[in-house]
Amino acid sequence: MYYIILIAGFLLLIKGADFFVEGSSRIARRLNIPPLIIGLTLVAFGTSAPEAAVSITSALQGQNDMAIGNIVGSNIFNLLFVVGIAAFIAPLKVKKSIISKEFPFALLSAFVLLILAYDTESQGYSENILTQADGMMLLVLFGIFMYYLVELALTSHSTKKEQVVEQGEENERPLSNRKSILVAIGGMVGIILGGKLVVDAATTIALTWGMSESLVGLTIVAVGTSLPELVTSIVAARRGESDIALGNVIGSNIFNVFFILGVSAWINPIALSGNVFLDMIFLLIVSIIAYVFAITKKSINKFEGVILTSSYIVYLIFIIMRN
Repeated sequence: MYYIILIAGFLLLIKGADFFVEGSSRIARRLNIPPLIIGLTLVAFGTSAPEAAVSITSALQGQNDMAIGNIVGSNIFNLLFVVGIAAFIAPLKVKKSIISKEFPFALLSAFVLLILAYDTESQGYSENILTQADGMMLLVLFGIFMYYLVELALTSHSTKKEQVVEQGEENERPLSNRKSILVAIGGMVGIILGGKLVVDAATTIALTWGMSESLVGLTIVAVGTSLPELVTSIVAARRGESDIALGNVIGSNIFNVFFILGVSAWINPIALSGNVFLDMIFLLIVSIIAYVFAITKKSINKFEGVILTSSYIVYLIFIIMRN
């Protein structure tokens, strides 16, 4: 029964995110917002809504390992598997602004998370923990990132109005603003309900299998809640929309750490196990590797995509074996 509930929760998460992104993106198009901004904001935040629902719900229920494992696991999955598959389908061109600004923000999120989590030495705690103060600091950094995006959007809107996202609109039946808003709201409702179903079912299954909440968060829940990012980036790559494919992943990873973990830690301080701390170190390493791939020839090619995807498979085997 719990397996059916888990699948139903994932379906609600995925379709909810799909509706949310669809409604939000249509509104953005009408406002003449460029593809990169859509990828970094509406698409990224929309596809990260399942992670938000799961981690915040986990924090409210005191399931800290699930909350942190979901975010770290999702970010690793995004960088290795999502980017890897997208690059294998079609080489991803990387714009100068992504290399100099957006990607460094993603690197900063992984680095800051690692520093804030390492409390046993830096702050004298008996265990590593993300405190409420750490959560507030993450939210402040999220505010700074949002300020940058608003400035970028305003600049792009005033200087490049011709760069409206037109892809797919010719064959689509246009939605009114009211319908777009209703679709987005309906998607958010599905995300919230799906998040609760996934947390409850996954926790029960973890106990039945003798698995830790951390492992379930890093694997089943992380991959499940990252499916919207995977589908979105694959579709974008096939359409040649590298800005959306990469912007989706970068924006999602930043949103996951700065906002979702910020809110989760503010709701309920998150104690960290030794294994999750090692996964944070791995997240920082793969963030650096992906950035190096991006800055070489300003693209991520098919061979690099294979390396990233293979690395995730090896990582998945490792975390399952260590449990």
